[in-house]
Amino acid sequence: MRRDHPRSRHYYGWTVVAAAFTLMFTGFGVVYTFAGFFKAFQAEFGAPRADVSLVFSLSAFLYFVLGAPAGMLADRFGPRRISLVGAAALTLGLVGASFAPSLAVLYVTYSIGIGVGVGLTYVPSVGAVQPWFKQRRAFATGIAVAGIGAGNLLVPPMAAWWIEIFGWRGAYLMLAGFSLVLAGAAACFIDNDPERNERRLGEPATGWPPPEPPPGLTLAEALRSRIFWILYGSLFLPTIGVFVPMVHLAPYATDLGHPESAGVLLVSLIGLGSLVGRFCIGGLADRMGRMQSLALMYAGLGASFLVWWQSQSLWALSAMAVAMGLFYGGFVATAPAVVMDIFGGRAVSAIIGWLYTAAGVGTLIGPTLAGYAFDRMGSYEAPILGAALLSFAGAAAVYFLAKSRRWAG
Repeated sequence: MRRDHPRSRHYYGWTVVAAAFTLMFTGFGVVYTFAGFFKAFQAEFGAPRADVSLVFSLSAFLYFVLGAPAGMLADRFGPRRISLVGAAALTLGLVGASFAPSLAVLYVTYSIGIGVGVGLTYVPSVGAVQPWFKQRRAFATGIAVAGIGAGNLLVPPMAAWWIEIFGWRGAYLMLAGFSLVLAGAAACFIDNDPERNERRLGEPATGWPPPEPPPGLTLAEALRSRIFWILYGSLFLPTIGVFVPMVHLAPYATDLGHPESAGVLLVSLIGLGSLVGRFCIGGLADRMGRMQSLALMYAGLGASFLVWWQSQSLWALSAMAVAMGLFYGGFVATAPAVVMDIFGGRAVSAIIGWLYTAAGVGTLIGPTLAGYAFDRMGSYEAPILGAALLSFAGAAAVYFLAKSRRWAG
């Protein structure tokens, strides 16, 4: 295909999608290996589940909270430089974790390294996809964030295999090399400026995709709007529970007498459902309405938690894990496009980043509180039911917002 072919103008947009997919595949693949290390950390450090869960919760809190400054930095300096720094932090965090002599050192190495690494790659790469597409924005975003689901599906079993061969410390060194190669290479291809890319190719900055119009809210204007804070609350409530299964589903399964390998498989099945959701829900949301689809995803998460509450057999837990992943992947695919629909493209990365701080706070609370509840009561029943109720509340908030105004999406 020649560079001056009319279709070449949207080819690099798909390159950006592929690079974003790879960054999220790597970063979140590493994040979701945590379930496979959970029992090893308990045995190595003699720690209660709440303390072990905090290693994950701190990292997730950091990468969601850092999305706000990362988005602002990406809007100012470009996502490529920010993502390269993130890839380096991810690698260094894993190397440091492999030598950790205590749980406290894991908080410094794993939690901070992974949190900073994913925080500096996630929002900049999701934001970079948005300006390249208009009518198919949710579809393109869905493909990009499908990297999270693919990482969730494929990387935990690979890490479990490495744990068997090299031990948990050697497995972290293997994951460090894996992250350096994949994330470092993908970061080199991220770009959020279609017009600059067309000028580089010697083509006029017109044609497909249609350039985003200059109007759009600044970050300050978005933060002053009531709509932003309704969206913020609607994201905060479900994310208190959404990462609980990522940390606790594997130990929940082993508590029921299922093998530890089955617990890791359940986390991977969440990734399978998430992968399907990210690929399929975005395209459906473009046709059904993105705001209404987001409300449906939150409601589906609530229903999945109710199924978990009633599930004990491996087959039932497996079906629940796939369904939960489907709805989780669907809302992650839809939410950035909803932000673009409402606030425009002027500061989309920064706005997405600030919105995702809600998920950071929710994730800091959820898995740690679930571990504390288990340590005190010996059961996950209360956190599972609480997560269901909070997901339904988030769905109600988005549904109200969707009905209060006609949206372009």
